[in-house]
Amino acid sequence: MTVVAMSHGELSRYDTLLRFDRGELRVEDAAMLLGVCRRQVYRLLDRLHTDGPEALVSWKRGRPSNRAFKEDLRTRVLDLVRQHYHDFGPTLATEYLAERHQITISHETLRKWMIQAGFWKDRDARRPRPYQPRYRRDCRGELIQIDGSKHWWFEDRGPQCTLLVYIDDATSELMHLQMVESESTFAYMEATRQYIERHGKPVAFYSDKHSVFRNAKASAARGDGMTHFGRALDALNIEIICANSPQAKGRVERANATLQDRLVKAMRLEGISSIEDANTFLDSYRTRHNERFARPAFHARDLHRPLAPHDDLCSIMVWREQRTVTAALTLHYNKAMFILEPNDVSKKLARKRVTVCEYPDGRLEIEHEGHVLPYRQFDKMRQVNQPAIVENKHLDAALMLARQMQAIMPHHRKRNNDAPARRDQPMHMFPEPEPPAKIDRRKLGGSKLKRGPRLSDAELRERGTLRFVQRT
Repeated sequence: MTVVAMSHGELSRYDTLLRFDRGELRVEDAAMLLGVCRRQVYRLLDRLHTDGPEALVSWKRGRPSNRAFKEDLRTRVLDLVRQHYHDFGPTLATEYLAERHQITISHETLRKWMIQAGFWKDRDARRPRPYQPRYRRDCRGELIQIDGSKHWWFEDRGPQCTLLVYIDDATSELMHLQMVESESTFAYMEATRQYIERHGKPVAFYSDKHSVFRNAKASAARGDGMTHFGRALDALNIEIICANSPQAKGRVERANATLQDRLVKAMRLEGISSIEDANTFLDSYRTRHNERFARPAFHARDLHRPLAPHDDLCSIMVWREQRTVTAALTLHYNKAMFILEPNDVSKKLARKRVTVCEYPDGRLEIEHEGHVLPYRQFDKMRQVNQPAIVENKHLDAALMLARQMQAIMPHHRKRNNDAPARRDQPMHMFPEPEPPAKIDRRKLGGSKLKRGPRLSDAELRERGTLRFVQRT
């Protein structure tokens, strides 16, 4: 069976010719309906009798237009656009093609060619994706949206910092606000601990795909793909959900925009210029904000759960990593060596795994099956001079740490390009200064920033210049 593709006009012509052939129409009426002369009506009827209905299909179908540009010209134009005007729009590209290459074509023709070649997208393809609104959750405490907003909260009175915002999805109520230096795991752990102590455990947190909440590549050391913050929430039976786009958690994003306007001006009137003063002021401001913007939930039930008897927030909100104890009862963590004090428990741990717990306040504990092992730090760290790997959200903190380290770093001839490098020069006769004691600095956002000799904690406190940056 042969399938013939015909347009509506060709089908109408076929029906008119059949009616004329059956004697239902006069030749004058058929000519008027077809829009042709009498002689052409007979020609079409003869063609229909000879070749069938497919003889009425236009012979130009499937053939290039007589007015079309040659394929060589199209190939040449697309090559020029690919080489010189790949980021130009069709209108601008036609102007430069006429000016520099003496090729005159319309911008609509070039637009069609560029769309077919994949160099340009039409308006429908460039239209942003629509994000449909969704209903609020029914109950308070069912879904808490969390996010960090980096902004000049103190304007020119203080440093740029980050505000951690916890907002209820059902009521748009600001549940918790805390000002921190940057978004880090320890910052979220401390803020979440304060939130749970005040309100209880929510059903779920809704966040973006920041590395604090989601481990895109499962680490071989941990193996489960969970972050330290996610593991702490799992121990508390709190779900963490990551949004695929900022629009999905629009409630907290809109709250950030409101706070960047209203909170900044409120702190300006109060003369607040430090993170400590801001955290003291945020409780009263949060109450005022909720009176203005919060709304009642669909159901009056509160889904926050109290802490279970076995829930110890201080021992859950910690950074935990596994380490292997050597035969000499030592282990390495954070570029430092720790020596376990020999006792009945630690002597049995050779070649076994222990847990290193790092608390938000800087304390470090080594545990094994619920036992806290006494240890001492062996101050022998290897110098690491390799480029730092820092996430975008931690770049400011990394630069601040680098500047503070450079300010307190003593002069060393090996760190200057103009210093003598040969042993036969007079400088080698003077003994090199002994490097100061090294300290166990907190890692910055998973970076590898370890430069220069490390000072003791007492020396750092005396100088008062280096602030510890929390690790994420």
